[in-house]
Amino acid sequence: MAIPQPLLQLLDVVRPGDDKERGDLALLRQYAATLPEPLSSAQPGAHFTGSALVTDGARVALVFHRKLGRWLQPGGHAEMADRGDLARTALREAREETGLPVQLHASAPRPLDVDVHQIPARPGTPAHLHLDVRFLAVADGLAPLLGQAAEVAEVRWFTLEDALQQADDASLRRLLHKAAAYLQRAGGAG
Repeated sequence: MAIPQPLLQLLDVVRPGDDKERGDLALLRQYAATLPEPLSSAQPGAHFTGSALVTDGARVALVFHRKLGRWLQPGGHAEMADRGDLARTALREAREETGLPVQLHASAPRPLDVDVHQIPARPGTPAHLHLDVRFLAVADGLAPLLGQAAEVAEVRWFTLEDALQQADDASLRRLLHKAAAYLQRAGGAG
């Protein structure tokens, strides 16, 4: 995959919520400008990923990631079908991992959040960084959750309060707080 010029423009939209995100955003900008294949999961050391916090306006859908053993927002690697668009990546991954028909929130910032996190080494895959660009997505809360991706052990709706209790990572808590504040200002699902 070639360097998508819109990647740097996409990062210009981000309003960091804390010092960690401010530092991560600077790192994402640096990688966007220097990685030969920033969206390729074959890019050694680091690559961009897309994820979506899925909401029905009152709850969020989280997935229990089989390999990482944690509750997270759905997300993952870019594919050629995404055409270099990390929002497409985030929505595709959210659909695959939750089974829900999702779309970007109509008025939320795009992206809502960014995060850099270490992925531990596994057989055949060295440790590397995920440069995650995160979006707010909406789904009908009455639709059935049907996690279909191999990496998902379970998918479940959580109230924001319960999701915050499950979140064992500061960046997920930040994302949940940003989404909650935005949804409260915007009046819900949108």
